[in-house]
Amino acid sequence: MHAVSSESEARVPAVKDVLVLGIGNILRMDDGVGVHLVNHIIESGRAFPENVEFVDGGTSGYDLLPLMSGRRKIIIVDALKADDAPGSIYRFPADHLAANNYVYSLHDMGVKRLVDMLKLMGENPAVEIIGIVPKDYTSFGIGMTDSVRESIPRAVEEILRAVM
Repeated sequence: MHAVSSESEARVPAVKDVLVLGIGNILRMDDGVGVHLVNHIIESGRAFPENVEFVDGGTSGYDLLPLMSGRRKIIIVDALKADDAPGSIYRFPADHLAANNYVYSLHDMGVKRLVDMLKLMGENPAVEIIGIVPKDYTSFGIGMTDSVRESIPRAVEEILRAVM
């Protein structure tokens, strides 16, 4: 038996500084916009800074906490319940959620609770929300309505501004 030298040790990749986390249920039309958007960026091959990681978080709740740990900044992309035109894009700090006691996510596990749990774990990343107003988030179906799909290029640009 011999010792493994440090050169041949398997290295665990470092956690990237910035996480862009798309969440949503792709089986419920526009509710899946966060997932669709992140996957669109990954598949496009568009250049983003090397310190940025894009992840499809689906409808996971507290399971996302380990993934969110150790980040300097987290950008959560999801459908946003708002009284505005479908496809409208909002960007705001997650502290806005706490200030208004507003559960913004369309999912059972609110984004506000997820951010609160991070803080309880001693994590303090800057967390921003990029929300896209859905037209249809109750019908079963894979895909997005036209108004939400047409907002994708603007949302990608907003994500690029957020990660800088």
